Amino acid sequence: MVNFEYLVPTKIVFGKETELEAGRLVKEFGGSKALIHWGGDYVRTTGLLDRVEAGLKDAGVEFVEFDGVVPNPRLSLVKEGVELCKKEGVDFVLAIGGGSAIDSSKAIAYGLANDFELEDLFLGKVSTTKIAKIGAISTLAGTGSETSNSTVINIDTMGDKMLKRSYNHECARPLFAIMNPELTYSLPAYQTAAPGADIMMHTMERYFTLEQHTELTDEISEGLLRTVKTMVPEALANPKSYAARANLLLAGSKSHDGLTGLGCVGDFACHAIEHEIGAMFDVAHGAGLTAIWSSWAKYVIDVDPVRFAQFAVNVWGVQNDFHDPKATGLRGIEAWDQWCHAIGMPTTLGELGIEPTDEQIHEMAQGAVDARGGDHAGAFMQLHVEDIENILKAAR
Repeated sequence: MVNFEYLVPTKIVFGKETELEAGRLVKEFGGSKALIHWGGDYVRTTGLLDRVEAGLKDAGVEFVEFDGVVPNPRLSLVKEGVELCKKEGVDFVLAIGGGSAIDSSKAIAYGLANDFELEDLFLGKVSTTKIAKIGAISTLAGTGSETSNSTVINIDTMGDKMLKRSYNHECARPLFAIMNPELTYSLPAYQTAAPGADIMMHTMERYFTLEQHTELTDEISEGLLRTVKTMVPEALANPKSYAARANLLLAGSKSHDGLTGLGCVGDFACHAIEHEIGAMFDVAHGAGLTAIWSSWAKYVIDVDPVRFAQFAVNVWGVQNDFHDPKATGLRGIEAWDQWCHAIGMPTTLGELGIEPTDEQIHEMAQGAVDARGGDHAGAFMQLHVEDIENILKAAR
């Protein structure tokens, strides 16, 4: 187990009607004028925006509306938001939505607190520890951005080529996160399944580690994975199951706030690869991850087949073949594929609906390595460009 620091300062306000607390919380954390940032019609048509704005008014907090967030949020919109905040004297950014709205809000908050070009931040040319105050109201269980230190943005301001890049710093953890499971009742099936898979992947990216003596962290991760494995199908079958929605919402938050990686060196190669897929083909993040994970897993299983056997037995209930851990691990990968198909998620790029050429595969593989600032991606197995090309071709 490696040394670590773990601090999640985000105040979680969980349960029914908690969105009514938004005004009180913005004021509690020193906000006097908020930018309300979201995307899509849901926030307005369901009355959620009205309830939030009423709470802000009651708390004496002024506000400005700014919508337009799309999946795989765009830096061009972020820049518009920064200019609006400066013009209106905003001192607090309030996100309503899932990971796209929250990440877009985080990027706006970075832009509001710093003078550099935001492209430079996400391209790794500059760094910062400064961000404007931000809070989040979650309407989707998946990315965990409401408690994570991560911000992921599609850079669409540099010509025709789209780049999907991230910046991670502890300052980006929201000051508060409002989580009302009822706000996720009306999600379409795909927006329940894909983020549910993302919860699994955030945990699995940390779980597949070379570190030893991580028994407690393993138990936490395996319990979370088993819960999500059960609750995604339950939420799909019964969209208004409060128990399923509550467990998924909390799991999404805990899967990406660092808890499931304590003492471990995480991998995140699949995220690096998916970011390139998402930038090139604009696919749902969770679906992009499921489309490549089993190909990655089969490629790296020989690094530590016992780890894959543990995953198969403790998460998927596969019978352990003590004489052949690799065979057990492969059955766990098969169980993952079956679960993905059962919830409508792809396990190949073809099932995802894309057919990248060899040239595109090379471009994505190179981009996945470049985004990590070295000559490889991943830690469970260091993947160089040729390795990633092989994984993508296997997934094709």
